[in-house]
Amino acid sequence: MTVDHLQRREDHWAIIDLIGKAGHIRTVPVPDWVKEIVDDWMIAAEVTSGRIFRCICRAGTAWGEGITEKVVWHVVKEYASKLGLLKVAPHDLRRSCARFCHAAGGELEQIQFLLGHVSTLTTEKYIGAKQHLKEAVNDKLGIEP
Repeated sequence: MTVDHLQRREDHWAIIDLIGKAGHIRTVPVPDWVKEIVDDWMIAAEVTSGRIFRCICRAGTAWGEGITEKVVWHVVKEYASKLGLLKVAPHDLRRSCARFCHAAGGELEQIQFLLGHVSTLTTEKYIGAKQHLKEAVNDKLGIEP
């Protein structure tokens, strides 16, 4: 992700035209609090162009042109370990995001867009969606003959 990817659209921050898995081009909304943390990082690391995320050398300064997947794995493992979570991979964070969005009332289609899934079936697997006949959504329509 580069500095140019972060743009304001429809009065909201977003990562624009990010090329994801299978070459799909996506736009990902960014909450204001995340943008503030990214801004703080960019100031501290003196990042003004190019890739936003960089390695940190032992002296505590940013270096290089970006980070690799291996670095992402290392960071996730390190912080998961600090939380007492033994088996966490970066992709698990996508599933967690999907479930948190769903629990907060997010619509399936919007979560699908967020994750860049082609099929809602994939998104349903991520959120652990199951049909609840006891609490059927069409019972709450308020339409009766």
